[in-house]
Amino acid sequence: MLINNDFDVAQPVAKVWEFFDDIPRVAACLPGATLTENLGDDKYGGQVAVRMGPVKLQFAGTAEITERDEAAKRIVVNAAGADQRGRGQASMVVAATLSQAGAGTKVAVSQDLQLSGAAAQYGRGMISDVTAVLMRDFSVNLANQIAAAERGEQSVQASAAPAGGLAIGMRAVLMALARVYRRFFLPYQAAS
Repeated sequence: MLINNDFDVAQPVAKVWEFFDDIPRVAACLPGATLTENLGDDKYGGQVAVRMGPVKLQFAGTAEITERDEAAKRIVVNAAGADQRGRGQASMVVAATLSQAGAGTKVAVSQDLQLSGAAAQYGRGMISDVTAVLMRDFSVNLANQIAAAERGEQSVQASAAPAGGLAIGMRAVLMALARVYRRFFLPYQAAS
């Protein structure tokens, strides 16, 4: 399943690219993610906990940077893991490309996600909505981390609490309802 998101960061491209070079700090911005070890050669061990409805999934696995293109400001990460309770597996190729957007930076993220087991039971729309919410949270955390570094403050590690829960679920439901409204009601109103 291919999922595309983008977000803006109110910092110059060079500063955001420099931040993306510090993988532990980037991982700390992703809700529910924890790096557990640096395996060397741009490979890391870690965990990601996600709650989707009543199901809490906790994946343990590896992430490896397979491409880092300084000129194009593009980084590609391959990640794979298995749920620690044996309820499924996930693999993902994430590509992030940075480009100038006014005085700031636009970050375009493409995720090719493959799921099996409990997480695969959710529809594409729900998974896309939850991913969009997580990307929004990631972008806020990223901007806060960069701003804190500029002020000379120590970066604060994000909580390793599972991503999800009621707040993300409600935001995903609202996104789904908005999508249904746009699909079915707006064409009808325009025709009237």
